[in-house]
Amino acid sequence: MAFAQCPVPGMAELSPLSSEELDRRIVEAKRALGDQLVILGHHYQRDDVIRFADYRGDSLQLSRIAAGLHDVRYIVFCGVHFMAETADILTGDRQTVILPDQNAGCSMADMAEVQDVEECWDMLTARYGETILPVTYVNSSAAVKAFVGRHGGLTCTSSNAERVFEYAFSIKPRILFLPDQHLGRNTAVKLGISLDAAAVYDPGEMELSFPHGGNDPRVILWKGHCSVHQRFEPGHVLAVREKYPGIRVIVHPECRYETVQLADESGSTDYIIRAIRSAPPGTEWAVGTEHNLVHRLAAEHPEQRIISLNEMVCPCLTMNRIDRPHLLDALEHAAAGQPIGVIRVSEDTARWAKLAIDRMLDVS
Repeated sequence: MAFAQCPVPGMAELSPLSSEELDRRIVEAKRALGDQLVILGHHYQRDDVIRFADYRGDSLQLSRIAAGLHDVRYIVFCGVHFMAETADILTGDRQTVILPDQNAGCSMADMAEVQDVEECWDMLTARYGETILPVTYVNSSAAVKAFVGRHGGLTCTSSNAERVFEYAFSIKPRILFLPDQHLGRNTAVKLGISLDAAAVYDPGEMELSFPHGGNDPRVILWKGHCSVHQRFEPGHVLAVREKYPGIRVIVHPECRYETVQLADESGSTDYIIRAIRSAPPGTEWAVGTEHNLVHRLAAEHPEQRIISLNEMVCPCLTMNRIDRPHLLDALEHAAAGQPIGVIRVSEDTARWAKLAIDRMLDVS
């Protein structure tokens, strides 16, 4: 398909457009690009954007979908930066991955800079020798994934973290898990590892601490967290149960350990969606995850009561940077053959990062 080489407006011209005009032009741009375009929408994306997505899912699920669409030229990822990086790693050289707003990052991923990870690794291996296997959550930069790949490690998702941990422990007696300490701690506990066998590495202080006691760690947790999920606290579980007797509390494993222990269920975004979709009418849920998804589930299932575990938690602010003006800007530039917001991971980084991802897929 040939694209018209014509001038396209910038963000300053698009932002004042009416809601109707934004929708109309997004539809027109999608039609112009035809089968050369696919739009991916993460579950946490705002409603007025995700309704234009051709596929919805979590970050790795969407990247794997993109990898299978060999004839698609433009992959517009309505998510955050590390997600678009993963899509670029897994797709072909002729495909172009676009993030509509380059400032849509992830505070958790940003808590683990690769230089800090290298310093941590040097300190830990000096102390514990070659007894550690690095494991990184997919919510991390391509550079961190590549570091893990170079050192024999692998990635994980919130869905397969337990299987990945079991595999890692079959290789080495210790795991360095980054960047989310809460997912790492909750996963270790599910596998029967005691809290006193978990240490926390603080990259700011370059120190290893043992907040639960002990001195011989099996799991070394990076001191990072999700700014949204960490705000669901044990008190919210107690309060919602007092207000709604019999309500079921379901939370994401990125929530803090004490919150997960008080919840009825915990699991990945996909787990939460499936649990609610399969529940009978009249079920009541307090959900500890991102607000856009919680409110969307409530709208899709009026036969159930679905509320946020903490209504004072904001949506994921970086994810919400992807709005309709940015989406339209990306689509119209692509339709004009002048793509903007292109995400490119260097060949060397992509090779090692893909190795870490492939190792995960082999054991999942």
